[in-house]
Amino acid sequence: MAKSRYIYTCSQCGYESSKWNGKCPSCGAWNSFEEELADNLPSSGRSSSQNVPDLSDSILELENIGIDSDVRYDTGIGELNRVLGGGLVKGSLVLLGGEPGIGKSTILLQICQFLGEEHSVLYVSGEESARQIKLRAQRLGVTTENLYILTATDAEAIAETIASCTPDIAIIDSIQTMSISRISSSPGSITQVRECTNLFMHTAKNQEIPLIIVGHVNKDGAIAGPKVMEHIVDAVLYFEGERHQSYRLLRAVKNRFGSTNEIGVFEMIDKGLREVENPSQMLLSGRPHNVSGTCVACVMEGSRPILAEVQALAAKTSYAAPRRMVTGFDYNRLNIIIAVLEKRLGIFMGSLDVYLNIVGGFRLDEPAGDLPVAMALYSGIMDKQINDELIAFGEIGLGGEIRSVSHIAQRIREAERMGFRTCVIPRQSVSAINPDDYSIEIIPAGTLKQAFSVIK
Repeated sequence: MAKSRYIYTCSQCGYESSKWNGKCPSCGAWNSFEEELADNLPSSGRSSSQNVPDLSDSILELENIGIDSDVRYDTGIGELNRVLGGGLVKGSLVLLGGEPGIGKSTILLQICQFLGEEHSVLYVSGEESARQIKLRAQRLGVTTENLYILTATDAEAIAETIASCTPDIAIIDSIQTMSISRISSSPGSITQVRECTNLFMHTAKNQEIPLIIVGHVNKDGAIAGPKVMEHIVDAVLYFEGERHQSYRLLRAVKNRFGSTNEIGVFEMIDKGLREVENPSQMLLSGRPHNVSGTCVACVMEGSRPILAEVQALAAKTSYAAPRRMVTGFDYNRLNIIIAVLEKRLGIFMGSLDVYLNIVGGFRLDEPAGDLPVAMALYSGIMDKQINDELIAFGEIGLGGEIRSVSHIAQRIREAERMGFRTCVIPRQSVSAINPDDYSIEIIPAGTLKQAFSVIK
């Protein structure tokens, strides 16, 4: 009996090799090769006897290509529209990923209620039966008559059904359950996921139907399947947040039709996901009063300023090397701030454990969060309280200087709207605004020592 020939495929980029490698030569990922039968892979090449079609008649001039005025579908959820760039684009392929139970299927079924008022929606499920989807729809209050349910896992049959029925919107839940019969590998494998995504991409483009695909994540938090799948689709959305907390963040990591800086904030309730129109108020709710080690930061998420609470705690260490625990902030950035405080201000932390937390599961990735983190650390070490009505933002340089940040006016307006009375900003940013236009007191600071002088 002849021995089957195997090949090894990288789960990150799809690179194929005849032998197993610890490190992928293409993308550099470690331990990403998976074994597959070479005979099971689809053949993409053409023999010399086959006629290659002439595509010269399909060439179009850019000036003659028409664009419909109604090129986007309104999903009925403002936060989702914001992340998508204004709505669901016709003919687009959107990949929605997230951990199990985070709310992927819930939000898709909710938008079917609004989209079903004027459009036909085909919901294809490979994980749940039609009766289970009906029970969930009743709980979420989805009663539209234009929602059609199909339970199947054959990707080719589903693509043919979409092409023949021509719904206005199609949803695939999930891509890991889909399979192509001529590929004998199991559903969810690298080859199946890649080829099924390619098939649905051609269906969406040829039929001008927006198609949303649900993707599961692996143990590292990335969408399961080859990285090439994310290159095929037009937009990649991630649902973030703890399953045991009620708040969820929807973030776009790729979007061909909009910005990747926008986020959507949702709250999980018994009736499904509810959009949070004022995330600053949500993140600042329950703030402690008359407690040291807390400061409020203002960061920009796309065009939206968001206020978040920074909490820092410094305690005497019982270890040879002090601990540094961080949640919601860059660990290396915290070490830089600590080094600046020790070198430029003489605040020694070599014998202190430092714990930093951004409240509400939010993450400060912007340099403007440096100053509130430093002020929270100083407040916690010196046990001095920061005024509850004070807010700060600015980038910290290695020389202890506070450098300017962008969108100063929007940040101050948001702080003013939330009731803050004092705002510490970089001195260089004062030239970009007129302090008389705001009712909030603006304190410019050029160095950390000047910023810490407001803490009494």
